[in-house]
Amino acid sequence: MKPDTFFFPLCLVALAAASMARADLADPFATAARVPPLRMSGSLGDGAGAVQCPNGLSSAPLNLIDAVDLALCTHPQTREAWAAARAQAAALGSAQAAWLPTLDGKAQQTRVLTQNRDYDQRTASLSLSWLLFDAGQRSANQANAEALLKAALATQDATLQAVLLSAVQAFYTAHATEAVVAAARESERAALESFRAADARYGVGVATPADRLQAQTALSQATLTRIRAEGDARNARGALAYALGLPANTTIQLAPTVDLPEAAIFQREVDALIREAQRVRPDLQAAEAQLRAAEASVDLARAQGMPTVSLGAGPNWQDLGGVVTRGGNVGLTLNVPLFTGFDRTYRVRAASAQVDVRAAQRDRLRQQVALDVWKAYQSLATATQSLQTTADLLASARQSEQVALGRYKAGVGTVLDLLAAQSALASARQQRIQAELDWNLYRAALAQAVGALDETLLPGRQEGQP
Repeated sequence: MKPDTFFFPLCLVALAAASMARADLADPFATAARVPPLRMSGSLGDGAGAVQCPNGLSSAPLNLIDAVDLALCTHPQTREAWAAARAQAAALGSAQAAWLPTLDGKAQQTRVLTQNRDYDQRTASLSLSWLLFDAGQRSANQANAEALLKAALATQDATLQAVLLSAVQAFYTAHATEAVVAAARESERAALESFRAADARYGVGVATPADRLQAQTALSQATLTRIRAEGDARNARGALAYALGLPANTTIQLAPTVDLPEAAIFQREVDALIREAQRVRPDLQAAEAQLRAAEASVDLARAQGMPTVSLGAGPNWQDLGGVVTRGGNVGLTLNVPLFTGFDRTYRVRAASAQVDVRAAQRDRLRQQVALDVWKAYQSLATATQSLQTTADLLASARQSEQVALGRYKAGVGTVLDLLAAQSALASARQQRIQAELDWNLYRAALAQAVGALDETLLPGRQEGQP
């Protein structure tokens, strides 16, 4: 059998194998399918039922659901994590490609000038190279890439939860600052009413100038508090816009808030929550995957110093001014590293040390997860108790202020009693607003600490609802 009769079909078979019998050569190993789409589902990571991204900020008042959807779709952190996961998926495809043969083609034409005559020299060849044995290098490299892809996907989930938590916190904080503004305006209105009462009593000679001046001072203080509260509200809206991935000067109208529903997970014991967090927290899963990748790197470093066997084959064709020759070659190449200046020794030592680093990072993060859950659980328990206490405090402060105002207008109370009651009412409003904000924030923080923060926990968003 002629050489070209055998080698040309062999190269065609290698080329067909390299294509993996797939029509989609853009991603023959389908590694991109391992990465969830950028428009995430309510479960934040399974890739099923992607959320339709909102078309920017609408003119309607912004509710919590739309704020979260907008943040997940437009915040740069989500795009960064998604792109990093896709890059690692491509790295996995590169590691898988090492198992296939490579096929190279070469053609050359040269004009040869001599005293007798000029002629063209043409050569063409195909070269097939296939690594048959590498002592486990490709297996270790693929295992490393697989683990790093899992780490990238877990990091993407953790990033999405962090963005979601940031959006929830910014939304509730903006609402709280609006409530503070409303409370400050109410206190200013009450202070104005007190000043008018003191001024009227002073005008008819039944109140002293000191009463009028004290009421005036209280009104000025209330006005100053309202001005500062409005400034804080503007800053909070800017922070909300940033959390949504929008410019800080974006005009945002807030829709009324809805209390978050109770969930069974937050009624369990804190020990159970810690165990659950250590099982499902995506950042801990990423750390575990990084450890597996480091262990695979040790295997790769050891295998890189072992012998390899490669297959090489290919036809060639040559035309030397009309003299045509055809041929080919096939053979095995054994490569045995004998001495590399102790490079392999230190590569293995470095890879082994990196395993210890990753293991320590994993263990440190495990302890941090337990602390995060513990602190968030205790904070939520405190905030829950504070809700009822501040409700009682606000009710009693309102009654006290009404009684003090009535007594002062009737001439049986002092302006000091009235101003003290109004100050206590303003303080009670502030504490009530802070208690409601703390409850909303700590509940979201506990969900994020456990690794269970997703859109199904938000009011108005039921599980399975886009």
